[in-house]
Amino acid sequence: MAPYIFMERNGIHIIDLNKTSAKLDEAASAIRQIAKSGKKILFVATKKQAKDIVTNAARSVNMPYITERWPGGCLTNFATQRKSVKKMTGFEKMMTDGTFENISKKEKLQITRQKAKMEKLLGSIADLTRLPAALFIVDTVKEHIAVSEARKLNIPTIAICDTNTDPSLIDFPIPANDDATKSISLIMDVMVKAIEEGLAERKTDKESDREREAAAEEEAGDRGEESVEMSSSNEDEEGESKKPAAGKGRPRKATPAKK
Repeated sequence: MAPYIFMERNGIHIIDLNKTSAKLDEAASAIRQIAKSGKKILFVATKKQAKDIVTNAARSVNMPYITERWPGGCLTNFATQRKSVKKMTGFEKMMTDGTFENISKKEKLQITRQKAKMEKLLGSIADLTRLPAALFIVDTVKEHIAVSEARKLNIPTIAICDTNTDPSLIDFPIPANDDATKSISLIMDVMVKAIEEGLAERKTDKESDREREAAAEEEAGDRGEESVEMSSSNEDEEGESKKPAAGKGRPRKATPAKK
């Protein structure tokens, strides 16, 4: 982190805020493009100071998040994680379709406990049907397993990097204090705004594409009508040209021969 440290005072390293601002802009630009493409960004923050902040921020833009414990193999063994999520949704279905009422009390207790445990760990990623396009991480030291799995799968990482971390492991490091709630809140606000802008741009592009398609269809319809009118007019002209001229083509009366 030496390039991002401004100075040291009383054994405390002070981060250069100019570099923080520059890196924050880079990260926001990257996350905006990912959101614009319609892909998901997985937020990871299991430390106490960041849990609530990240949860609220991720929910506001409908993005998946992990704030309890990183489930081992969440990315590298994604198929197994999806099976666990399907199992959890199966328990939910049992409780709604009446099947839950027909089983024993012991089985009910076991299913309820298992479902609660799964919801705590996997509930926030239940809608993640494919690997995320990027990871946003708070404290790369604590979330080193998430960083490792993302690097194995070449998934881009965006992270708040404090002075005790290695920013070379992160694609878009943001040098900042990852322990202070104010610092985390400020950065999350910027990320949420960037995602909202990306989603808004995506919506605008879709609407403009629909308008272009509608205009193209309308133009094609107009051309079709013109071609039909032209062909009908040509047929009328041909028909008129084939009609016999006045006085022509009529049978002549036979004149009697002179004696």
